[in-house]
Amino acid sequence: MTGLVEVQVAPVALERLASLLPPERVERIEVYAAEARRLLAGRTVWNVSSTARGGGVAEMLHTLVAYAAGTGIGIRWFVIGGDPGFFTVTKRIHNRLHGVPGDDGALDAAARATYDATQARHVDELVDLVQPGDVVLLHDPQTAGLAGALRERGAWVVWRCHVGLDESNQWTKEAWGFLEELVAPAHAVVFSREEFAPDWVDRRWLRIIPPSLDPFSPKNAEMAPAEVEALVHRPGLVVEGPPLPTDAPLVLQVSRWDRLKDMAGVMEAFAAHLDELPPDVHLVLAGPETDGVADDPEASEVLAECRERHRSLPERARLRIHLVSVPMDDLDANARTVNALQRRAAVVVQKSLAEGFGLTVTEPMWKSRPVVASAVGGIRDQVEHGVSGLLLDDPRDGAELAAALTSLLGDEDRRLALGRAAHLRVRDQYLADRHLIQYVDLFAQLLAAAEA
Repeated sequence: MTGLVEVQVAPVALERLASLLPPERVERIEVYAAEARRLLAGRTVWNVSSTARGGGVAEMLHTLVAYAAGTGIGIRWFVIGGDPGFFTVTKRIHNRLHGVPGDDGALDAAARATYDATQARHVDELVDLVQPGDVVLLHDPQTAGLAGALRERGAWVVWRCHVGLDESNQWTKEAWGFLEELVAPAHAVVFSREEFAPDWVDRRWLRIIPPSLDPFSPKNAEMAPAEVEALVHRPGLVVEGPPLPTDAPLVLQVSRWDRLKDMAGVMEAFAAHLDELPPDVHLVLAGPETDGVADDPEASEVLAECRERHRSLPERARLRIHLVSVPMDDLDANARTVNALQRRAAVVVQKSLAEGFGLTVTEPMWKSRPVVASAVGGIRDQVEHGVSGLLLDDPRDGAELAAALTSLLGDEDRRLALGRAAHLRVRDQYLADRHLIQYVDLFAQLLAAAEA
């Protein structure tokens, strides 16, 4: 897909979300919905991203666009396409924003030419759609190059970056150097954590808006035990290892096949410490079918590496480790399968080496599952260590992961207590009412600045 494509999202009434909220939050979101309708009357809010499927950004946009449309405001979502060269460059930027080189390519004039050529194919069509006074949310590095033309069109432009690293190094500096000129025309920028924003961002128009979760989406909705079992044991899910057991406890990591998620590291830690873990526990590493995520050219390579490593393990480890590839041809079925895997798990792991936010932590927390996750990026904001989950000080330390798993798998009461606290943490901090309110505040501030 190389053109500009609109994503169709059906409106969802805010009343559905309100059924989970205490009265004071219901009243507050109703007030903000009315303010949004007044503020944005005659305007359209546009979202532009690089994919409509696979990964947390697409999932959040499906939710936020649906709820925003349900309030009665005009909102649309478009996806830009690109050729393999474009996505190779943007994956390189993604990796370096996380502090690692990724491939051995450069972010040089040739990379900029490849990037600019893709932006040029979209900009005229998008500028023709957007009207002066509209609000445009550009998501992540893939869309940053559109900011200048949209501002010239008279739109209010917000660049929303979902990735980053708390500390700066040579790789983050290179990536931000590539992006600075592209992002500069945006009226405001949004990050998940303040630490992610580079020094050149104007702090007057920096906003911190963490992601949120939709409890009613197919990935998070309640599910009957029989459906959980049916989905977990669907034929063809397991691509390495035996079929999933029917009665053994499962340790699960769900993520994209991305080296920064360190699926291989989870597998190697589990295998190396097999004798310390309960004898019946199994590990499941689950990710999307690799041809279903358009903006991640490394996914197939990472999955192939994980499969090769699995085959090199001793047989006793191979029999207790399962690699799962979840089909992407039906997004609802994909989401329900992930939901079922998370509900079936005794403990959910997210051993990321770097993380922008980590909805794969938020999701099992909502389902009252205990999580063991790296103390990196937005995971640190979500998990209160020892209260709503366990944090790993060193995400590369397999022994630390194994010790955390062993402590939880041997203590059901502690697992239940952490799970209950995790659910409440998400309810209080990471539902869409908070997310939408923060965006309404930002839009109000932008429009008020124009009138001043």
